[in-house]
Amino acid sequence: MKYLAIVLAATVGLAQAACPPTINAATQSLIKQFEGFVPSPAPDPIGLPTVGYGHLCQTSSCSDAGFAFPMTEAQATTLMLRDSTTFTACLRSAIRVALNANQFGALSSWAFNEGCANARSSTLVSRLNAGENPNTVAAQELPRWNLAGGVVQPGLVRRRAAEVSLFQTATTAAAIPC
Repeated sequence: MKYLAIVLAATVGLAQAACPPTINAATQSLIKQFEGFVPSPAPDPIGLPTVGYGHLCQTSSCSDAGFAFPMTEAQATTLMLRDSTTFTACLRSAIRVALNANQFGALSSWAFNEGCANARSSTLVSRLNAGENPNTVAAQELPRWNLAGGVVQPGLVRRRAAEVSLFQTATTAAAIPC
């Protein structure tokens, strides 16, 4: 009987996924591709200090990253995953419809790039929550987020197209609600 209780407890523990979920491998690859690896703090295209895979430094020395520079790609991945929890939590609280892992991942990449406040107040999230077709909303709304410093950025145009593609890639892996 004691053995059965241990097995059941372990099974329940395995079934309870993190909520909000961790970004999937496809999302991690997308973020890495578009953010690029920066081993030591450097300005991004609009002059903000970043390091790793898109970590926005909070101090001029970027000491908030928690790693010595130059950092390794493994450390940068750890930092990216740590940073992504801010954006997955933001989306989890803002979106009130079911999304699969790729849909959630695409929106996590977008929020990672654009920020939680922008994601929360976006027409994209409003339209999803209003029950519009998610694939249509993503295809229409994500490409609109292609500016940095008021200028259309070719890298953002490519990133948004990749996010739409990931969003529309079918998967049975659920993300939210969790």
